[in-house]
Amino acid sequence: MAGSRSALLLCDFVNTYDLQCDIDEFGAPSDLGGWLSEHGLAAPGARAEEADLGTAVALREGLRAAMLGHQETAARRPDLDALLAALPLRMSLDGPALVPLHGGVRGALARVAVAVMTSAADGTWPRLKVCRATSCRWAFLDTSKNRSRTWCSMRMCGNRTKTRAYRARRGLSP
Repeated sequence: MAGSRSALLLCDFVNTYDLQCDIDEFGAPSDLGGWLSEHGLAAPGARAEEADLGTAVALREGLRAAMLGHQETAARRPDLDALLAALPLRMSLDGPALVPLHGGVRGALARVAVAVMTSAADGTWPRLKVCRATSCRWAFLDTSKNRSRTWCSMRMCGNRTKTRAYRARRGLSP
């Protein structure tokens, strides 16, 4: 299963903050504008304000929490309603499609909300997850047949987790 463009965009958006390295691609409003432009969501040279940056970070972390909920049995449902209400969309018969009501950076962030709806429509939304390793939380698209993937990478986070569990069972020091 290949990932839809919308699902991959959502992964890229959530992964703008690397928890493990503590690197945030949205360190300043200009970084946000540049990222949105690079991903075709905003016109080149889009200028973001501090409030836009706050909205983007809140949206990113809300999406991360929602993706984490996709793999938990008692799924936690983050409250994204207030964030999404601040990014209004309208229906256009050209397509038909959802289009942002506003332009600029706010409209570009609304396009991220459109990606959520598109991902839900194509079936990839429930497959968007974040790594269960609390030090990682990297977003990924679970392409496994039975939707059971829990780590971003078996070689890295999966191996570390299994090694820790093995050592704990054996009483070995980490």
